[in-house]
Amino acid sequence: MAYNLAMTEITLVFPFGMPPPELASDLIHALQTPALAALLTRYSHLQYSPYDNDSRVLPHEAWLAHALGLASAPDQPDTGAPLATAVMRGCGLQAEAAEGHWFMLQPAHVQISRTHMLLSDLRGLQLTEADSRGLYEIARPFCEEVGKPLLHGAAGLWFLRADDWAGLRTASPDATSTQSMSDLLPEGQGARDFRKLQNEIQMLWHEHPINAARQARGLQPINSCWLWGGAGPAAPTTAGHVAISGGTEWMDALAADVQPTLERLLGRPAPGAVMLADLVAPAQVGDWADWLARMQRIEQEWLAPLLAALKAGRVARVKLVLSHRNGWITADSTALAQRKFWRKPTLNSLLKQS
Repeated sequence: MAYNLAMTEITLVFPFGMPPPELASDLIHALQTPALAALLTRYSHLQYSPYDNDSRVLPHEAWLAHALGLASAPDQPDTGAPLATAVMRGCGLQAEAAEGHWFMLQPAHVQISRTHMLLSDLRGLQLTEADSRGLYEIARPFCEEVGKPLLHGAAGLWFLRADDWAGLRTASPDATSTQSMSDLLPEGQGARDFRKLQNEIQMLWHEHPINAARQARGLQPINSCWLWGGAGPAAPTTAGHVAISGGTEWMDALAADVQPTLERLLGRPAPGAVMLADLVAPAQVGDWADWLARMQRIEQEWLAPLLAALKAGRVARVKLVLSHRNGWITADSTALAQRKFWRKPTLNSLLKQS
């Protein structure tokens, strides 16, 4: 059977597919991923790109914003990740997204100590639709009273309109949750007004029955909210070319396919890209046993069959993008590159830091 090779270039993006430098040697030694090793060793092009550790978004978030035509190249995260209005479109709020400057506002839990504040990983909140709606209805009247309309998009995913905060610099929850929160609070015109709004919402939620019921179930109370992803009126993006697996609510809203398979990707009449976000959660909390287990599943479900498809001519080119907080590796491979038998497959590329 003949294949149109020009139509089958596949990009796989692995947020936190690179292990942290201090653990890289041990984790790589524990991995049994021969297909990944072949793609990272027998390449036609490989490059490591450093990333500003002080950036307010993570490399994969900057990559996604760029891939959707919303921001500059990911190695120049000057515009952050202006994703809010594109996410709104994915939540069915097209009309609202077409006007004004919107932010994502997400219910959160903040741990407070004598020395610092820490934003908890939002994935661990287990916020139900009912609790999200209940907290939203408490916050919405106050937001509207101060001229900041609030919309509910999905459980734990809301949108706040603030045209006069367009220059506000914000940070993504994942970029913040492993750092001191005070270093990544919103900055710029509107920051003080947001803090006032945030404080008022916190007081409205304090000791509310919804939080009392959550704590009775052993869950963290929702005691704050996080603002990020500010963007102007939404325009159509190339979101149809990016599928996402294992993403959060905002990622799912952006994705053309939230349960992609390799066979569906191979059947596309155009180059396709998939972000496999399954590794973010264990990397954020440092659960490296889970990270290893998920890497093995990615090897079996994606990399091994993709390498076979590349060698069989079903796909013309495979591009891998693997990242951690401090940078990412891009590796391109073709069937011709896989014939470089003198290159013994290894995972040493994951050790690259310069």
